[in-house]
Amino acid sequence: MALEAPKQKVVLSLTGKVTRHNAGEQVDFDMDQLAALPQHSFTTHTPWDKQARQFSGPLLRDVLAAAGAHGETLLAIALNDYKVNIPVADARRYDVIIARTVDSQAMRVRDRGPLFIVYPYDTDAQLRRDLYFARSAWQLRRIDVQ
Repeated sequence: MALEAPKQKVVLSLTGKVTRHNAGEQVDFDMDQLAALPQHSFTTHTPWDKQARQFSGPLLRDVLAAAGAHGETLLAIALNDYKVNIPVADARRYDVIIARTVDSQAMRVRDRGPLFIVYPYDTDAQLRRDLYFARSAWQLRRIDVQ
């Protein structure tokens, strides 16, 4: 099943093992398409900020479902070519979001935006480890589903 093509600038592409396409063999999302998915918010401490911040955006698992993703590993790729593997199981187990806003403000590239994979670190001590901090790719641009 095809998805509608983005009408604005593409901010996120999903490639690899996806079954719904709107740009060749991949799925492209603009910010409005991501905003149209159910939105979730949580406030959490991060190792990059002095105080807790509120992050909002669609759940990673909802973005994967919208793309018809069916892999076991996600290779998240940032604008600066940072790459990290994220088990799909994380998206099922935790309410990981692709944050579009922080403290109700759109994130700029200089502020880790426009998209940032954020785990709800304060909900589980297990998540307050370098392993999960490293999986929190900011300036997210692409996810390759493997």
